[in-house]
Amino acid sequence: MPAQQSTVIDAQVPNQRGSRRDFSLPTPGPKLRARAAAATVWYLRLIAVFNIIAVMSLPFRKEVQEHNDGKIFTARHVHAHTHHAGQFFTPYLATAGLASAAAAIFLALVMRRGKRAAWLVNLLCAGPLFVLYVLALTQHPFRDHAFNWVSTALTGLFVAALLIGRREFNAVGDPSNPKLALAVGAGGVLVTGGLGTLLVHATNKLPHAPLLEEVAYSLLRGVSVGPLADRVDSVHAPRWVDIILNILLAAAFCLVLYACFRSPRGRKLLTDEDEQKLRALLDKHGARDSLGYFALRRDKAVMFSPTGKAAITYRVVGAVSLASGDPIGDPEAWPGAIDAWLTEARRHAWIPAVMGASEEAGTIYRRHGLDALELGDEAIVDIADFTLEGRAMRVVRQAHNRVKRAGYTVRVRRHEDIPAEEMAVLVQRADDWRDGATERGFSMALGRLGDPADGRCVMLECRDANDEPRALLSFVPWGEHGLSLDLMRRDRDSENGLMEYMVVELLLQAKELGVQRVSLNFAMFRSVFERGTRLGAGPVLRLWRSILTFFSRWWQIESLYRANAKYRPVWEPRFLLFAKSRDIPRIGLASARAEGFLTLPGMSQPPAP
Repeated sequence: MPAQQSTVIDAQVPNQRGSRRDFSLPTPGPKLRARAAAATVWYLRLIAVFNIIAVMSLPFRKEVQEHNDGKIFTARHVHAHTHHAGQFFTPYLATAGLASAAAAIFLALVMRRGKRAAWLVNLLCAGPLFVLYVLALTQHPFRDHAFNWVSTALTGLFVAALLIGRREFNAVGDPSNPKLALAVGAGGVLVTGGLGTLLVHATNKLPHAPLLEEVAYSLLRGVSVGPLADRVDSVHAPRWVDIILNILLAAAFCLVLYACFRSPRGRKLLTDEDEQKLRALLDKHGARDSLGYFALRRDKAVMFSPTGKAAITYRVVGAVSLASGDPIGDPEAWPGAIDAWLTEARRHAWIPAVMGASEEAGTIYRRHGLDALELGDEAIVDIADFTLEGRAMRVVRQAHNRVKRAGYTVRVRRHEDIPAEEMAVLVQRADDWRDGATERGFSMALGRLGDPADGRCVMLECRDANDEPRALLSFVPWGEHGLSLDLMRRDRDSENGLMEYMVVELLLQAKELGVQRVSLNFAMFRSVFERGTRLGAGPVLRLWRSILTFFSRWWQIESLYRANAKYRPVWEPRFLLFAKSRDIPRIGLASARAEGFLTLPGMSQPPAP
């Protein structure tokens, strides 16, 4: 039997005519499973709205029977609550409390992402609750109320939808989540309970209330602002205190839910074996993409195609699996690598995204369900076409001559030709000249300088008339005959136009290194700046250009475009690939963190050793 074939053995018995009858249970079809899974998400969304309205509306709160926030609800509890809130019970998670609303919202979010843990939590809570509701309906006080039948039916339909759509929830969580959730929960109860008790004690209108009852009141009010805490007769706090207590517990509950259902952090990084395989692929296909060498960053993980002829490198930032550039290797094997990467993202409920893909790669990514958004353009200079002659190059030519007359010189060497002592000095100078403490770059930066494994990289060292280092540029290989800009650093006290001088010197000396093309900086939204000033530009384009110009005061958006346009390059568009438009804000945040433009409090960028 061929390896790709499989057999399914069903329970069969012969009928009267000698044929075989299939007694296996039918399984829901893909469409039914998807609809059932979507129904669970919509139920949780609607229940969240219900709870928020109940909190905001006092008359509505009085009409709704409180239960213990979706936990197991026994018949004895039903009888105990009857004298306080009537003979009603509500659908799963329907309570007049912000904690329940937060739980419903959070569960809806993680259920939409296919988290298996969220499905299990819902089933373990809603399943027993449905059984107990059915048992309660066998008793006379409860079966006489139509509302109870509706609550039981809604809860039962939710459980049925969970069971039908169970195969849609396959995303795994971080193994450390349960321990973290327990720690966060314990800390949250202590903090919110302590603060709530102090607030209740300070505002209680009834004197000499026991401490334990004040603690109980603060915790019960944290669950609900309805009649749940009214049984504590020794405490009577203002309504605004009840709201604050409910908000405090809801916030703590959100932290617990986040700790419980957070996605794996993606701690797996590039190994030595992975790096060797990637270098072998770059030796064969590295000339295809100017960003290919940046796949060797050691703070990335790699996903190979089944044949091993192609690979995608990525980093998990938050819940975003962020790849960059084109897949590495044979284009015919790209689909296999893309499938493997997307499968891994779905398994961990990561949001897939690609920064800086070329048009060729973007087309293939689109066939796999991703959409494209143009980010900007990469400036590529063809050495054969570069010249300093002509009116269009007058500004660059003048800057180059001015710096040269000031006594500056440039030395161009491969990294492997620089002695270790000199390289150590250059690395130290690069650190000293860095703008800020954060090493920026992800998609178009290697993140390391002077590593012995990067001997084919090219270093430009600029010295002043006193033979002191003033600036440096580092380029990574782009196949056999290309270079791609990696690092630009200069002394702030050096001559203006120093970078232009160094780039021109490289372009003039490139043929001696066997270099035929050079990739310079990436210009984000270049087409907006270029077309926004043309005759006939529409109002939307002009508005978009004005907005980008405004933000260019803090981020080098327009200045990067102007700086690259001086060399008359060929502009190659680069794209952002994403699965769903609603994920773009999260992808943008993850990209800013990966590139080093945004550092969250208490967090730092992982090093690229």
